[in-house]
Amino acid sequence: MAKVYRVIGLEGFPLVKEGDDLAEIIVEVAEKEGFPLEDRDIIVVAQKIVSKAEGRLVRLSDVEVGGEHRETGEYAERDPRLVKLVFNEAKETLKKSEEAIVVENKNGMICINAGIDKSNVEGRDTYSLLPLNPDLSADKLRKKIRELAGVDVAVAICDSSSRPFRRGLVEFTIGLAGMNPFRDYRGKPDLFGYLLKVKNVAVADEIASSAELVMGNGDEAIPVAIIRGLDFEMAEGHSAEELFVKREEDLFKGVL
Repeated sequence: MAKVYRVIGLEGFPLVKEGDDLAEIIVEVAEKEGFPLEDRDIIVVAQKIVSKAEGRLVRLSDVEVGGEHRETGEYAERDPRLVKLVFNEAKETLKKSEEAIVVENKNGMICINAGIDKSNVEGRDTYSLLPLNPDLSADKLRKKIRELAGVDVAVAICDSSSRPFRRGLVEFTIGLAGMNPFRDYRGKPDLFGYLLKVKNVAVADEIASSAELVMGNGDEAIPVAIIRGLDFEMAEGHSAEELFVKREEDLFKGVL
């Protein structure tokens, strides 16, 4: 029997503003679109609407800068006010160049410009910051959806990012609740009985990328997708931080 799962992009989603109850909106839109939420659905949510609902938008006109920000902004060809926002969100700055400012943010994620983004944010000088704690945001969404709809789902908050030595962006999971982010084959036999040693699949990131195919990154206005019918491990106590590679494990350390 063929294995099949569905990816359902929720259209008809309203523009999200600070203070909106995302769980309530997701439940209502899913019902309106004819796809009421079910047990074992995975709800994939674009980071941008989480940031908007949590008030994580900043106007550059409200940012005051110092000499360090101006110096880095000139070198990296960035607005010094944006540079200050990046520094504020960073635990450590890893690289500054004309192409990008790469940092480790306060949640331990390596990202360009600390994940600060202008796309799909209204206002000429308004930018979106990442949620303060994406895992906590995902957990709150999951619990509120269960309260509203009476179903047990998993939630993945996703954001687009580049990858070393690969062109183009893909979606990654930056916040997670209700599922194991991995499908671990290590110690299990392959088709010919050989024991696998390194095969540990990042299911959470694959879910995010599959959802992006219907959500898009432009003017599609589909910030939420439902993954339905996928075989995955529902589990408590996991987080997206498990997907982050520690410095001592990084295969690319010293190469870039």
